Parts: sequence; C-alpha cells; structure tokens
Amino acid sequence: MIEIKIRKVGNSAVMTLSTEMLAMLDAKEGDTLFVVRGDDGSLKIMAHDPSVAEALAAAEVVMDENRDLLQALA
Repeated sequence: MIEIKIRKVGNSAVMTLSTEMLAMLDAKEGDTLFVVRGDDGSLKIMAHDPSVAEALAAAEVVMDENRDLLQALA
C-alpha cells in the first residue's frame, strides 16, 4: 500500500504520483488515467485503455438516455 497526501494547488486538491506509482500503472507524464468507483466505495486507477474509454462513453450514452428509469431503480 502506498500512502499519498492531498494538497491544495490553486482552487484544486491534488495528489502527486511517485515514479514508483507511475511504473505500477505503466504510465508517464501526460498520459490519461481513469478512476473507477467500485460497488464497495473503493477507487481503481487505470492507465488509459482505448477499449475502456469506448465502453465508458457507451455507458454514458445509455445512462443519459435512461436517466429517469435508472433514477427510479436506484
């Protein structure tokens, strides 16, 4: 487990990814990362994956089209 402090920069709260964390993600400066919330409230950070981006975009469309139904089911 890696501990990270959140700090304020301007109007934002930021966390810094160490070289070790970037290596674990197989990511580098300028890459896009995705954060996904699990059912248990956990967060998963993933390096950019075009198939994940495509699936998330499709899910966004479905959620927008069915917002009222999904709200009623929640």
